[in-house]
Amino acid sequence: MRILFSVHGYKPAYRLGGPILSVSALAEGLVRNGHEVTVFTTNSNLDEDLDVVTDKPMIVDGVKVWYFRHEEPLRHWLGPIRYLSKSMGFLYAPEMRAALERVVPQVDIVHTHLPFVYPTYAASRAALRHNKPLFYHQRGVFDPARLRFRGLKKRVFIELFEKPVMRKAARLIALTSAEVASYRALGIDTPATVIPNGIDADAYGNRPRAQNKGGLDGSSRGALILFMGRVHPIKGADLLLDAFIRIAAAHPLARLVFAGPDEWGTESIMRGRAKAAGIADRVEFSGMVSGDEKKDLLARADLFCLPSAGEGFSMAILEALASETPVLISPGCNFPEVFDAGAGRVVPNDELELATALSSMISDLPELRAMGQRGRAFVIRNYSWDQITERMIDAYSAALAEASTNGQPIAANY
Repeated sequence: MRILFSVHGYKPAYRLGGPILSVSALAEGLVRNGHEVTVFTTNSNLDEDLDVVTDKPMIVDGVKVWYFRHEEPLRHWLGPIRYLSKSMGFLYAPEMRAALERVVPQVDIVHTHLPFVYPTYAASRAALRHNKPLFYHQRGVFDPARLRFRGLKKRVFIELFEKPVMRKAARLIALTSAEVASYRALGIDTPATVIPNGIDADAYGNRPRAQNKGGLDGSSRGALILFMGRVHPIKGADLLLDAFIRIAAAHPLARLVFAGPDEWGTESIMRGRAKAAGIADRVEFSGMVSGDEKKDLLARADLFCLPSAGEGFSMAILEALASETPVLISPGCNFPEVFDAGAGRVVPNDELELATALSSMISDLPELRAMGQRGRAFVIRNYSWDQITERMIDAYSAALAEASTNGQPIAANY
């Protein structure tokens, strides 16, 4: 099969978060299985641009990738006011549509990843214009908690642009059953298939190096609690800090590390709260980490915590589990299986309940290590990229068979 992906960013745009990892891993898995994948994306890396060739194809780990130069004319017109916006923007790429018109007629499947951005807008409409089966992947953004952020703007965009496309898609892809429910809550009854993200567990391990950037050298006998992700209100970073402040006196050797870009400008506020509580030396903001440094930090942590209000299917959770690090997560992470597997706990987004769970878990380091071992075995059994890629190939094949059987144009007037 020849498959076209459209996505807001592609590796090495790791500041954009987990979708960059999962989309690239899926694309590479499809290529390993003999399929041809072309990615249409932008040169965005959240608050910076990638230093890549734009508006022409290049090969990235076996995948043909077009990085298109993006523009944000509204931000330009707003002048200094643009800095008040925390959005990565619409990512309008002026050269993308013409390239889509050349490439889409040659592919079998168009698969869009993440709504609200121009690459999805342009690619989905190109698929419908050329009668190509469209796979629509929301990646958690229709979670009710996430829709409350900039809610009016999102609702208008969904009604005007996303719903017409979802209704004409060949298949909706959901990372979890909660995502299926969120599609249905919008009134969309297009067939949906649940296919989670995967993980290459062999790339992660439980043996940290002797030293780690930031002074995390393992010399403390206290527990290391890790938050890894964008420091954004919906991720619950501030909630985790407040919970840690509650238990800090009872666990004087425990430390808390926030690893991720400060997307919402809250790091200085959180530093001030830690200083006021007298624990500034036990709370570290390491910024964006990647590569061996990231894997080392995951392996070094005793507990991974993500009290998010809404996730699609967190790659960071899978990475922690693959690193034999147990997890403490919220119901909004949509991953109750970690509790069933004995690999972690799921607690409500409540400061007191989170603090109680934190204190209980880090008081028993041997049990944390046992949880971590169960977690790694769990992801190896259920979330290898080979398994996930096979499920996606089956979904593509079924859609192509349905289109062939029906013999009807998929859409018109696009």
